[in-house]
Amino acid sequence: MSLVTFFMLLQGEARVTADNRNDLGKMLKQRRVIIPLTLTELSAMSGVSSSHLGRIERGKRFPSAYTLRKIANPLGFDEGELFTYAGYLPPQPSPLVEGKTPIGRLDPYVAEVLSREPLEVQRTVLLILLALKCMVTGIAQRN
Repeated sequence: MSLVTFFMLLQGEARVTADNRNDLGKMLKQRRVIIPLTLTELSAMSGVSSSHLGRIERGKRFPSAYTLRKIANPLGFDEGELFTYAGYLPPQPSPLVEGKTPIGRLDPYVAEVLSREPLEVQRTVLLILLALKCMVTGIAQRN
């Protein structure tokens, strides 16, 4: 999966289609590993069997909305955000792309500086920030 596709999925700008359903599983695995959680730990936190989670991550199964709801919180996703990534909800435009600062999510100065950069740079920077947030959240949860 390309960085652009991954970021578009994270920002809700692309729907998961038959061609990229495996990407959802890869994205979920990447998030789980970044946090870091094992399949067994995620299974215990979500109530979804580790074998089913593994099949989802490998793209052998596509998660139901019920399963997504159960794994959203342990993986640090908002339910609506994860439903959008999975294609259950229509994509919402990215506030930064529209020139608006997402309140409480990005410092206004950073948003202003990023708004002057090409879209690809914006996406890359936000992806890096998201990865750092996941790492910090994972470390804080372990301590």
